[in-house]
Amino acid sequence: MSISSRFSVAIHILCLLAISKDRTESTSEYIAGSVNTNPVVIRKVMGMLKTAGLVHVRAGVPGAELAKELSGITLLDVYKAVNVVAENDLFSSHEHPNPECIVGRNIQQSLTKQFSAAQKAMEHSLELVTLADVVEDILKSENVK
Repeated sequence: MSISSRFSVAIHILCLLAISKDRTESTSEYIAGSVNTNPVVIRKVMGMLKTAGLVHVRAGVPGAELAKELSGITLLDVYKAVNVVAENDLFSSHEHPNPECIVGRNIQQSLTKQFSAAQKAMEHSLELVTLADVVEDILKSENVK
C-alpha cells in the first residue's frame, strides 16, 4: 500500500497556486482540472491545507492563495497537513503472529524499532525540500521542453 495520494495532490495544489499569477485560476474547478480529479477532492485537501496554515481560502469567495512563502513550506509540512499517516505508523506489521514461534513472538518489537527509524529518516528527507525547490524543478522542466 502506498502513501495516500492526498500528499501529492496537496503538493500539486500548492505548486499551482505559486505558479499561477491570476487569482481566478485558483478556483477548485481550475485546480481539479490540473490535478484531473473532482473539485470536491480539491476542496477537501484545501481545507486541510487551510487548517495547517498553508493557504488562505474564504467561504463563498472563489480562489485561494499561499499563506506562506514557498521557501517557508517544506514537504514535511505538507505531509503533516494532509494527515498522510499517524506518527510512527507509516509501516504496519501483520497482526497476531504465532506466539508459539520464536519469530512470531519477537517480530513486531524488532520491526517497530526499524520501521520507526525508517519513518524518521523519510520525514527528515521531506523536511529538507521546500516548495520553492519543487516549483523551481517544475519550471526548469517546462523550459527544457
